[in-house]
This record gives sequence, C-alpha cells and structure tokens, in this order.
Amino acid sequence: MAISLEQLEKYSGQLLQPDRFRDYSPNGVQVEGRPMVGRLACGVTASLALIEAALAWQADAIVVHHGYFWKSEDSRIIGSKKRRLAALLRADVSLLAYHLPLDAHPELGNNACLGQKLGLEAEGRFGEQELGWFGRPREVLTLGNFAARVELALGRRPLLIGDPAKPLKRVGWCSGGAQGYFSAAIEAGCDVYLTGEASEHNYHTALESGVGFIAAGHHASERYGVQALTAHLATEFGLEWRYFELDNPV
Repeated sequence: MAISLEQLEKYSGQLLQPDRFRDYSPNGVQVEGRPMVGRLACGVTASLALIEAALAWQADAIVVHHGYFWKSEDSRIIGSKKRRLAALLRADVSLLAYHLPLDAHPELGNNACLGQKLGLEAEGRFGEQELGWFGRPREVLTLGNFAARVELALGRRPLLIGDPAKPLKRVGWCSGGAQGYFSAAIEAGCDVYLTGEASEHNYHTALESGVGFIAAGHHASERYGVQALTAHLATEFGLEWRYFELDNPV
C-alpha cells in the first residue's frame, strides 16, 4: 500500500502537534521527494550513512529525530549538507524530521519509550516546555542498580555520578542533550536524573546536591521514539518500514 506524502505529514502533525513547541528546527517534511510513500525508513539522525542505507533499501521517505536547518547552523548548502541534500534530491526521497514533539509525545515519544524500557512509572513533567519526565521505579532500586539496568537496556555503559548505594524513590529523565534540566529535576524532588549527555558543571551539582546523575548517551537514549512513530505510521497506513541503527558513541 501507499499514502501521499501530504497525507503522511498531515497525520503526523495531528499526532505530534509540533505547533505546541518552540523548537530549534522545522518539524515535518524538510525535503520533499516523490508524492507517494510506500516504504518508510527511519533512524535517529539524517546522516549521509543513514540516507545511503535507506536508498539501498529503496525507501520512499525517511523519518528522523535529528534533521536539518537548525537555527544556529550555517545556512549555506556546502560540505556535508550539500552531499546529504544532493543524495535525497537525486533519489527523489523525502525527509521528515520531528524533534521536540517526538521527545514529548506521551506514548510514542523518546521519553515515554525510554521510561518503559527502564521500568519507570511516569508521574509528572518538569523543565522548559515540560520536556523532562519524573516517575518511580516499579521495584526497589539503588542508584547502582539503576545504572546497571540502563547499561543492560541501552547496550552501553553510562556515566554515573553519585553514591551507588543511594536508594531511589523518584527518577527524572529526559532523552538527548538535556543536561541543562538537572537543576529542574532536583527541584522536582528526583533522587537521580538521567539524560543523554553531561556538562562539566553537572559533576559538581551532583556531588553538592546528593542527587545522582546519569549520562546514558545522546544517541542511545533517543533510538526508540522514531521507531515507535514509524511503526505506528506503518500500521496505520499499511506501509513497509525499517529502522537503521548506525551506532554513535556520543
């Protein structure tokens, strides 16, 4: 089966409601390809490697979390940006990107999927645009136990700051590069905060506050929302889909 690109974008917009967010890049179709879509590829970031893998699979469109045209980036079409766009345009393949809306969606989002994978019961939100989540573990855990669970679930050893014996009653988390939400997580009463990346000052804040900090990897913490979204779209419209995992240690 196939669906029009216009219909696919319209449905995704109704589902994710991107207009609710102050975002750093456009959400929805970023590169327009052929009008009909029957095969959807997806991945975390619209790198050239992802594009080449999707084209080899003969995808009609690619869905990503990290797309193009960020507010802070050079707007010229040169270098790697030229090569990526040229590959898409030559093949007449569309690129759809959903950033903050995909982090925040209550069922298909990165934080929803990450919480489920780590055995967390979501109880509330915190931080700018309420992108941070907090909740409780489904069983009694220490900080060390939780870090081990993160390693097992995500397939990489996280950076852990704090006392491994610390008991956890409330866990805060936000996928990706959300280390700036650490103070908001502390104010929300969290015993540990998990995100993708760490900044130098997070170390001192963790030690001085007694609240644990875990950096689990930007890529590793954001693999799951784009898969959930693409699987949902494929089921809704009878499309073929495939996720391409391109490992990234960051």
